Amino acid sequence: MAKGRKTGGRKAGTPNKLTAEMRQVLKVILEQELERLPQLLDSLKPEKKAEIICRLLPFVLPQMSETELTGGRKVVIDFTKDD
Repeated sequence: MAKGRKTGGRKAGTPNKLTAEMRQVLKVILEQELERLPQLLDSLKPEKKAEIICRLLPFVLPQMSETELTGGRKVVIDFTKDD
């Protein structure tokens, strides 16, 4: 047998049947859970709710690249709570 020659198994480019089935099962589960997400989030403390929303953002919004301001101006954004 020549080294590096494929002699059995799936042909190149043929998707793995188990992987396709697993993706379909996971898709159904996620669709069901997404329907329950608003109720689940409402049951959490505000800090945990904010953490989970922040973790989900990359799956919904495109990631923004960092932008540098020029012109000598300084921009400060303060998210601390005023008392």
